[in-house]
Amino acid sequence: MSDAPVQRQAELEAQPPLPVRRLHNFIYCPRLFYFQWVENIFQENADTVAGSHLHRNVDKPSKIEDPKNFDLPDGAKLRSLQLQSETLGIIGVVDIVEGGPDGAEIIDYKKGSARRDSEGDRVAKEPDVMQVAAHAMLLREHGINAVRGAIYYAEDKRRVPVEFSEELFCKVRKAIEDARAIAASGHCPPPLKNDARCLYCSAYPICLPNESLWWAKRRKASEIPGQLHFGFSGQTNDHVRDKILEALDFAAESGQKESPTLEPPRPGGDDSEVLVVQTPGAQIGQRGDQLIVTLKGEDVRKIPGQQVRAIYCFGAVQLTAQAVETCLELGIDVSYFSPAGRFLGLLRGLPVSGVDARRGQYRLFELPGVRLQLAREIIRAKIHNQRVMLMRNGDVPDRVVHLMAGFRDATESARDIVGLMGIEGSAAALYFEQFESMLKQRDNWKFDWRGRNRRPPRDPVNGLLSFGYSMLAKELTGVCHSVGLDPFLGFMHQPRYGRPALALDLMEEFRPLIADSVTISLINRGELGPEDFIRSANGTFLNDGGRKPFWEAWFRRLDTEVSHPEFSYKMAYRRMLEVQARQLWRFVRGEASTYHGFVTR
Repeated sequence: MSDAPVQRQAELEAQPPLPVRRLHNFIYCPRLFYFQWVENIFQENADTVAGSHLHRNVDKPSKIEDPKNFDLPDGAKLRSLQLQSETLGIIGVVDIVEGGPDGAEIIDYKKGSARRDSEGDRVAKEPDVMQVAAHAMLLREHGINAVRGAIYYAEDKRRVPVEFSEELFCKVRKAIEDARAIAASGHCPPPLKNDARCLYCSAYPICLPNESLWWAKRRKASEIPGQLHFGFSGQTNDHVRDKILEALDFAAESGQKESPTLEPPRPGGDDSEVLVVQTPGAQIGQRGDQLIVTLKGEDVRKIPGQQVRAIYCFGAVQLTAQAVETCLELGIDVSYFSPAGRFLGLLRGLPVSGVDARRGQYRLFELPGVRLQLAREIIRAKIHNQRVMLMRNGDVPDRVVHLMAGFRDATESARDIVGLMGIEGSAAALYFEQFESMLKQRDNWKFDWRGRNRRPPRDPVNGLLSFGYSMLAKELTGVCHSVGLDPFLGFMHQPRYGRPALALDLMEEFRPLIADSVTISLINRGELGPEDFIRSANGTFLNDGGRKPFWEAWFRRLDTEVSHPEFSYKMAYRRMLEVQARQLWRFVRGEASTYHGFVTR
C-alpha cells in the first residue's frame, strides 16, 4: 500500500494557518496562491502599492484591554483585528468591525471597483465575498456575531453589501480545504489561459502565463527528454512527469497556438536608479525616507529609498546600520567591489523561498544528461551571438562566418561536457582573433590588442572585458537569488572556489551582447582614453574617472530594448536576464520541457 495518503495527511497537519488574504489569492487564481503562500514569492506592482496606501489607516490596530475576551457593543469600532482559528485552520486580519444593535458588521477595504451584474447593479467580486465570509467565521468562533458584511471599493467610493448564508460559509470551508490540499501536494497549478485577471496581477512578470504554456508544450509528452525520467525514486519521477504532462494537456485543451501573440511581461522597478559610490571615505546613511551620501560630514547626494534599485560601493565606502536596515526592508541590493572593480560580495535580504525550484535544481543537476542538454543550448546561443557581433560590427572574411556557424551547429552533437567545451574554446579563439576588427583605432589612443588575456588583464581592452564579465556575473547572481535558484550550483561550471556557477552558466549567452558590446561602444565612441586606466603589476583596470563613462555605457546597454527570439515582443536586456532565469526556473520545477537560449538576429 502506498504511503502517499499518509504523507499527504502529515503535510496537511504540519501546515501553518492559512492567511485569509491567501485564500483570497486562491479564489482569484490558484497559481498566484501557490506562488505567494507556498513559495513566498511576491512582487509589488502599482496596484499592490496603491492597495497598501489605501489600507494605511485601517492597518492601525485598535487597543483592546483583553485580546482573549472582548465584546463589541452598539456603535463600537475595531480596526485591524487579528484572529486565528485552529478549527478552520486560518488566520486573518479584519479591516474594520462595527458593532450594531443586532450584531457586528465587517467592512473590508479594496482599491478597485465592484463588478456589475446582468442588470447593471454593483455587486462584490467573488474573492472579496469569500474573504469577508471567512472573517465572519473567525469572528463567530471568538464570540462576536457577525451578521452582515460590506466591501468598500475605493474607486467607486461606496460600500457594496455582502449577505451571509450557510451556503456561503460551506463554500468558504470547501475553498480552505482545496487550498490547503494544493499547498500540501507540492504541485504548482498551471497558469490561466488568456484571462483578463493576468493583466492586473502583481505576479504577472513571475508567472508569464502565455510564455509558460508555450514552454510547457514545446514538445509532446513522448518527446520530453529521457533524462527527466530516470535518476529519481519512482514517486519523484512520476511527480515531475505528471507536472509536465498536466501543463502540456492544459495548453493543448486551451487551443494555444505554436506562435502566440503575447502581452510583454511588464518590468518591475526598472525605472529606479543604481547608486554608485566610489569616493574613499564616503558614507551612505538614512534620514527619513531618503538615503544620504556624505563626504567629510557634508551631504553630497540625497535620493528617496523607493527610487533606488541597487547600490554599488567601491573601496572604502561605508553604510550606517540605519541605511543597511532600510536597504534590507526595501529590497535594495548593495554590491561591494574592490577599488580596482573586483566584485567582492552582495548584501541583500532573505531570498524568496524557491523550495520547488531548488529541490528540482539539486536533483536534475546531478544527472549528466540534463547538464549536457542545458550546456549545449547555452553554448549554441553564445556562439550564435558571437557570430552576430562579428557580422554586425566587424570586417571578417566569409570563411570566419562559416566557421562560426559550423562551431554553433556542432554543439548539438557534443557527446559530453568536455567535448562541448572544446567546441566552445575553438569558437572563442576564432572570435577573439577577429575581435580587433570591431574596434576603431583613434588618434589619441593606439590600443594594442594581442588577444584575450585575464587574471590579470594586461591591457585596457582586456581590462574592460574582464570588468564587464564581472558585472554581468554580479547581475545574474542577483537574478538567480531573486527567482529562487541557487546561484552556486551550475550545470556547466563546477560549483567550486566560491564561484556563482549558475550565474556563470547563464551569462555565457549574454557575454557578447552585453559585456563585449559595452567595451566596443566605449572605445568606438571615444568615451575612454589611456588616461582612464591604471596600469600596474597587478593588471590594467579603470580608475575612478574611467568608471563613470563605463557605468553610463553599462546602464545604457542594460536599458536597450531587444526582441525576444521566441515571442517577438521587445524588452530591455535587464528584463531579459530575468526572463531567461525564469525559463530555467520553470525547467527545474518540471513546468518546461527544455531550455531555450537567448539569441539575437
